[in-house]
Amino acid sequence: MQSLQLKQKTILLSKKGMKELKKTVARLERRQKQSIIELRELDKTDGHDQRLARIEKLAELESIESQLADKKAYLLKAKLFPRKRDALRVAIGSVVELIDTNGRIIRYQLVDSIEANPSDGRISASSPLGQTLIGRTIKETIDWGSKLGVRQLTLVRIS
Repeated sequence: MQSLQLKQKTILLSKKGMKELKKTVARLERRQKQSIIELRELDKTDGHDQRLARIEKLAELESIESQLADKKAYLLKAKLFPRKRDALRVAIGSVVELIDTNGRIIRYQLVDSIEANPSDGRISASSPLGQTLIGRTIKETIDWGSKLGVRQLTLVRIS
């Protein structure tokens, strides 16, 4: 199901997200090559323990190759956010600043779920908060609910 959605959907990434995705692909390619070398070395040995180690190494290689195929598929569909965005309405790629009732400023960039990392200030546009923000304009107040209660956030800046 996910691969079908991936074929149909362009993934919009920030420069940082694109760079991280390319680094991940390169890292997985290095791990794949290293695993193949280690597997060839295990082929030269003969014994029960070595056969078990070979089976484990094959499973590891299969996992690496699966991850690599997924990341390469994302990379093929990935495009950078458009350079010019509407600064009047929130859209994917927008950086928003929200202020809560205590005066704290919260800053997020809306990104595709593949590069979302809330602790780094990047939230998925398909997350509940992301969906609430899409299409909003400056000075709009958003009621944001969580298990701890409802918070009011005011959108103060879009860039």
